[in-house]
Amino acid sequence: MYKDLPNRSIICIDMRCFYASCMAMLENLDPMEVPIAVVGNFQQKGSVVLAASPPMKKRFGIKTGSRLYEIPKHPDIKLFEPKMEFFVRTSMEITNLINQFVPKEAIHVYSVDESFVDLTGTENLWGPPEETAKYIQESIYNQFQIPSAVGMGPNMLMAKLALDLEAKKDGFAKWTYEDVPKKLWPIAPLSEMWGIGRRTERTLNNMGIFKIGDLAHASLPMLEKRFGIMGNQLYHHAWGIDLSPLGALLVQGQISFGKGQMLMRDYRNRDEILTVMLEMCEDVARRARETYQVGRTITLGVTYSKDAFGGGFHRARTIDEPTNDTMKIFKVCTQLLDEFYAERPVRHIDISLTKLESERSMQLSLFDKSRWRKRKLGATMDRLRSKYGTTSVLRAVSYTAAGTAVKRAQLLGGHKK
Repeated sequence: MYKDLPNRSIICIDMRCFYASCMAMLENLDPMEVPIAVVGNFQQKGSVVLAASPPMKKRFGIKTGSRLYEIPKHPDIKLFEPKMEFFVRTSMEITNLINQFVPKEAIHVYSVDESFVDLTGTENLWGPPEETAKYIQESIYNQFQIPSAVGMGPNMLMAKLALDLEAKKDGFAKWTYEDVPKKLWPIAPLSEMWGIGRRTERTLNNMGIFKIGDLAHASLPMLEKRFGIMGNQLYHHAWGIDLSPLGALLVQGQISFGKGQMLMRDYRNRDEILTVMLEMCEDVARRARETYQVGRTITLGVTYSKDAFGGGFHRARTIDEPTNDTMKIFKVCTQLLDEFYAERPVRHIDISLTKLESERSMQLSLFDKSRWRKRKLGATMDRLRSKYGTTSVLRAVSYTAAGTAVKRAQLLGGHKK
């Protein structure tokens, strides 16, 4: 079945413990020898560890996601706050280095510390793609002292799977279509595979599917009936098949506009929570408008404080008419909050807009002139923010004690610049 499928030389390169390695480079330390942790904010004991070097994980059990108060006091431990501008600048310089081996069109920056690179056709310049990939790794380390891991495959999906499931342990791994039965199919739980989240995993488990091999041999019509187009993609991904071009989203059925925010303190009353929700709805709606998209399904996720024993809810509502209007999205989120909120302190909020379609599909009623007026007003606010900064036009609630937009505008990637 693989005979007519693309068989390219795609690599997915990941900078190991990138933030910690960047700080080690600044301080002339070896991240493979020194226990290093990058912590979001020293002033908050519950602040999250953004990155930890291997010795930090091995010697002290501190890893990404740990909390500042969990880090023991030890003379060998080096703690740093993030320098996001430096991290982004370093990421750009690494991309420029890769650009010395391939044209820009062959590079897709997936995140600040991870990129896909198409090495197909470079054999005449640099030799076998496997050797080129390893030489790129060496070049990055020699120039930046940042170690990396590389997964290689015939498409983006296989390269990413080779990275996540093998190369992060061994430094380099190449997967071919022939490796699918022995390397991909035994994987369990399902959420170990890139693109399958916990909720999808639970649904598949309820269908009797527990390993990737089970998914590969499941009924395609049954998967499509349950998941729609995503069911088709789940099935083919279980066979290692991915036809998306470099840079395309690998699971097109998962396209959405979303925003998640970890609050700096517990929000204990409805009005405070609504303030942050309105700011987040504004951001989600703005990004939808900028790409001329509208969505039918609005999802609100709320996580309660650990001090209140955690928990929370994640609920979605589909509306009759797709929208990218801030206040319509906010209205639905407010309804979901009022229905499912348990009057407990909130520490994390997620909002997303899915079931997207082109804005051209949105019917403009001849009798509802306000809709077009609101759309033009939203577009005008978006242009002002794009030109003069995100805080140039804000809703009044952003200036209250519960608002977060002003403070977050001073951050880069959610952290100090």
